Amino acid sequence: MEIKFSRHAKRRAKLYEISEKTVTDILTNMNLHPGEHEIIKNISGFKYPLKIVVSVEEDLMTVITNYPLKKGRKK
Repeated sequence: MEIKFSRHAKRRAKLYEISEKTVTDILTNMNLHPGEHEIIKNISGFKYPLKIVVSVEEDLMTVITNYPLKKGRKK
C-alpha cells in the first residue's frame, strides 16, 4: 500500500522533528480498513505520544497530520 503525506503533514513533521520513516513504520505495522483513523502511539525518543491522523482508501494511505500529543493525553 502506498503511503502519501499531505503538505500539512510534512510541515508538522518538520516542525516537531518527526521523521517520515517513523510514521511510515507505525502505519505499515497496522491493518487499517478504509476510512479515517486517529492513531496515538508512544514512541521512544519523544516526550509525548504521537498522534497520526490518516485517511485510508483501497491502495492509498494519506497522512493528514502528525504531531506530539501534549500533556500525555491518551484516547
